[in-house]
Amino acid sequence: MNLPTKLTVARIVFSIILIGVLVFPFDMIGVEIPVVRTVIDLDLRYVIAGCIFIIACITDFFDGYLARKYDMVTNRGKILDAIADKILVNPILIVFTAEGLIHPLIPVIVVARDIVVDTIRMEAASKGKVVAAIHSGKIKTATMMIGMTLLFFSNMPFEYVGIRVDLFFIYFATIMSLVSMVQYYSMNKNILFED
Repeated sequence: MNLPTKLTVARIVFSIILIGVLVFPFDMIGVEIPVVRTVIDLDLRYVIAGCIFIIACITDFFDGYLARKYDMVTNRGKILDAIADKILVNPILIVFTAEGLIHPLIPVIVVARDIVVDTIRMEAASKGKVVAAIHSGKIKTATMMIGMTLLFFSNMPFEYVGIRVDLFFIYFATIMSLVSMVQYYSMNKNILFED
């Protein structure tokens, strides 16, 4: 396993820890997570999760960068990278929805898009082909990660001026999810329907 693949696996581990921090019922075991009270209340659980999220996002950048720079791109690495991105983003979007921070349509669109793209990838793999990430998909991932990072930290510092930059990035990423899904389909429909 090369270094980029190890970073991808690390991102999966960070994602599992992050999800645990967000959904573990601390109150049921008598642990109260404090809220830092400033001009804007910051839930310490979200601050900790946000820091873990940032570290995981950094591994996402470096695994791809190192793989391309040192010619260590592998089919396994491409597949693991796609899985790691979904484990990092999709459960958190569901948690954000459950907490009332984003509209339920956002994870519905993102998860449905991932199912379509993964189906295309699996069909291609069954025919010995690998469907790599496309530009619109990378834009979707980057903007979603920026928006989610801001949401973890209560849209700071933009919340002071009342501009929801966090939601702007998340909505833009959701639109790019649909755009990339259509592009994946149009670029690979011959694979889906060939005998």
